[in-house]
Amino acid sequence: MKHLQQELVEIYAYQSAKEGKPYCGDSYYFTATEEYFLCVLADGLGSGRYAYEASSAVVEVVKDNMTDDVETLMKRCNEVLAQKRGAAVAVLKVNFSTREFEYSCVGNIRFYLYTPTGKTIYPLPIRGFLSGRPQNIRTQRFLYEPNSKFLFHTDGFAVNNTKTLIKSCQSVKIIANEIKNKQFSKEDDSTFIIGSLR
Repeated sequence: MKHLQQELVEIYAYQSAKEGKPYCGDSYYFTATEEYFLCVLADGLGSGRYAYEASSAVVEVVKDNMTDDVETLMKRCNEVLAQKRGAAVAVLKVNFSTREFEYSCVGNIRFYLYTPTGKTIYPLPIRGFLSGRPQNIRTQRFLYEPNSKFLFHTDGFAVNNTKTLIKSCQSVKIIANEIKNKQFSKEDDSTFIIGSLR
């Protein structure tokens, strides 16, 4: 399990390939500076090598353009997928000073944010996938409270009582281990990223 901890954010991520496959068709990347946290999650269409190539291309273009806003990053992701298989893509960028995050998603990646006061933020994705063709991209902005928790996951992830788990008072490390040990499917490529924003 991958872990990132800084003063204002803590993240755990876990991924597994479809049973028997050497390649995972999901790819992700996250990083944090003093100003922002950036995360991208891509689910290449299908599974295997070509799905991996598509999702990896998305991650690389985000890594190369981290200072861009979310809408620009999504457009770059779409461009880099021309002549590739295509991918569902979600990008999250959190501004620590304003306690605001930008989010955009095309495809079947899910994102939930839970606040300590019991509010749930669930930005609706746009249906479809990025493939280099003209694509409607919608960027949404939300404010978040300190100590909010969030969860990203691809469609291979078997959701079961996740909301109750995340809204509990347990640390993100405990929740991440619980999800990894009890809620993972081997029937598809699966990735989840869970974090807390201080």
